[in-house]
Order: sequence, then structure tokens, then C-alpha cells
Amino acid sequence: MSVKLEADDAAVIAVSAAFWSVLNATLAPLFWQLTRLPIFCDLIAMISLTVAVWWVRKLGTATLVGLLATVLNFILRPGAIHFLGFTAASAVFDALTRAAGYRRCFSGGAGPALLAALGTASTWVAGLIIGAFFMSGSVPLAWFSALHALGGLLGSLLGISLVKALEKQ
Repeated sequence: MSVKLEADDAAVIAVSAAFWSVLNATLAPLFWQLTRLPIFCDLIAMISLTVAVWWVRKLGTATLVGLLATVLNFILRPGAIHFLGFTAASAVFDALTRAAGYRRCFSGGAGPALLAALGTASTWVAGLIIGAFFMSGSVPLAWFSALHALGGLLGSLLGISLVKALEKQ
């Protein structure tokens, strides 16, 4: 399996990162202010990562989406250093999908459940990092990371639905 990125791979990575960054900079803060629930940021993260990994299926894809989204996020919201938790979650998702096998993740049968579990685990890691390092002990870590995982599960399910719709085209 080649890890060399083609032009269409780079385009999907860039579009996925841009989608994630713009929604994270505009809608995620509004959702946070209205609900105080860290769910929407994970939801858009997993939609972006799922579509990119499905399209490219090469090691480094999710990590590159996460790194580019981090740079764009810091440009759009310079003080939002908590986004580094999502950078780490992207690398975790990259490693987990590679270890599980792209064909297995994106096949029928147990593939969607596996992919949803991997996305949930990845965003749980983001919640642990953000809660431990950026929330100043203001929220219980187990609760905060579980809410991130819930957002990741919802985003994974939406990402899987989007992939299924794209496969039919």
C-alpha cells in the first residue's frame, strides 16, 4: 500500500481540514456558549476525519487533517489552544484505523460499528487532554471526556452516513 499522496488526496485532506476549522471557529463556540456541552466540536471533527480517511485510506491522512485544522484553527481563533487535544485525537484515529484496517473499517457488516468505536475512542482522548490541561479543573474529567466521546460517536455516525451516501453516487 502506497503512502504517497496524490493531488486528489491532498485536496480531500485540505477540504476536510477547512470544513472542520471553519465550523469549529464559527459554530462550535456558539454551541459551547449555549449548552456548555463539548459535543459539537467532536461531531465536526469525526465527520471530517471519517470522510478523509475513507477517501484516501493512507496512513497519515487523519494526522494531516488534524495538523492542518490546528493551523487553520489557530489562525481563526488564536487563543483556542485547547484544539491541541483534537490534534492528538486525529493522530489516535489515524493509528487506530490503520491498525484495524481500512477495508475492515469501511466494509459492510461490523465495519460501521468498528469505525464508530474508533472515533469514539479518539475523541475520548481529546476530552481527556482538553479536560486535564485546558479546563483548570473546572469540570470532572470523567464526565467531560465522556461528553467528548458522545460527540465523537455522533460525529462518527454522521460521517459513516455521509460515506454511505457518497458510495451510492
